[in-house]
Amino acid sequence: MMSIEGPFLSALIARLDEPKYNLAAYGVAFALALIIEAPVIMMMSASTAIVKDEHSFFKLKRFTYLLSSGLTLIMIILIIPPVFYFIAEDLIGLPPKVAGLTHIATIILLPWPGSIGYRRFCQGILIRNNMTRRVAYGTIVRITTMVLTASIFFTFIDVPGVVVGASALSFAVVAEATASRLMTRGIIKKISQVSAAGERITYKEIFHFYYPLALTSLLSMGVQPLVTFFVGKSRMALESLAVLPVITSFVFIFRAFGLSYQEVIIAKMDKDRNNFIPLRNYALVLAGVLSVSLYIISFSSLSDFWFQDISGLSKALSDFSKAPLQIMAIIPALTVWISFQRAMLVNDKKTKFITQGTAIEFITITLVMYMTVNIFYLPGAIAATASFIVGRLAANSYFNRYVRLSPN
Repeated sequence: MMSIEGPFLSALIARLDEPKYNLAAYGVAFALALIIEAPVIMMMSASTAIVKDEHSFFKLKRFTYLLSSGLTLIMIILIIPPVFYFIAEDLIGLPPKVAGLTHIATIILLPWPGSIGYRRFCQGILIRNNMTRRVAYGTIVRITTMVLTASIFFTFIDVPGVVVGASALSFAVVAEATASRLMTRGIIKKISQVSAAGERITYKEIFHFYYPLALTSLLSMGVQPLVTFFVGKSRMALESLAVLPVITSFVFIFRAFGLSYQEVIIAKMDKDRNNFIPLRNYALVLAGVLSVSLYIISFSSLSDFWFQDISGLSKALSDFSKAPLQIMAIIPALTVWISFQRAMLVNDKKTKFITQGTAIEFITITLVMYMTVNIFYLPGAIAATASFIVGRLAANSYFNRYVRLSPN
């Protein structure tokens, strides 16, 4: 359901004034917000794995508050004009008009780190207690808030398209965080009555468990600003910046199934790996279905329908989007597999390998982007999508060395 956000907002922005500039600004602002919130992304996995009793609940909650506050402070520093425009114009190389729109959107996205960190903390508690439907209910609240906010801005308020998108996202994450807190109220009361069995977890133990996961997210999300930097200096830079958020948000619809599967495995896999075979087989089937479906769309007229009729791109931008989408069609399968690999490593308490594998992915993407942009002079969108695939394959290959692919 969360994957609906990107295509919906991109479609609205594409139908407002100056869509190329606003789509580009939306993509850059979203990338910056992602890298800042990255350290709290894995809070859902941490909460699922750690929160078992009153002591662990309060310890991890305080840890979440501290981390979210620090990230919000970083975002406040980022939106200071001299800092922001140095990054946007001097480092990334954005045109002044795109940089100005991006700055406005980044300011609007200020609530992101805190809201997302707390929401994912609550969702982990729901998952651990087999209340995954409530996670879906929270997402419904988020999507509903996003649609209503975006529709009101789109219809009644004359603002740039990037403001419509950023405002809808900010209102949505705050609403979902609030809903998640309300839905965990009863569970928290029960947890508060459970005394810690054995040794109590310490902040040091939480840090050593969590920092590889946070670093993993930081590296994963850091790819977006890095790619944006290279795309801004590539051939057909403005066109690439405009279509990439449309392409990646569409692909995310298919990737989302794989991303959410990681917490399922963590919650359902016991120490003796009794559920290994059905979880592995489900991953294989899911990977095949998702990527085959995306291949069918990317190589048929359905891609025109999506890019032009649904997303509102011009024919020129729609045609430009086809090749990058075809390159990205394999990524849903690779996402399912990497989620399976990471969940196995979390289950075996080998989170440091997750960080190492993600670092390999980050470095590979950097190298491929540099070569495709500066040596082969490929259009930015082609270079970006190709680098995503090569980087993910490198990470998958690395994880295969450390993941036990058997029930024993």
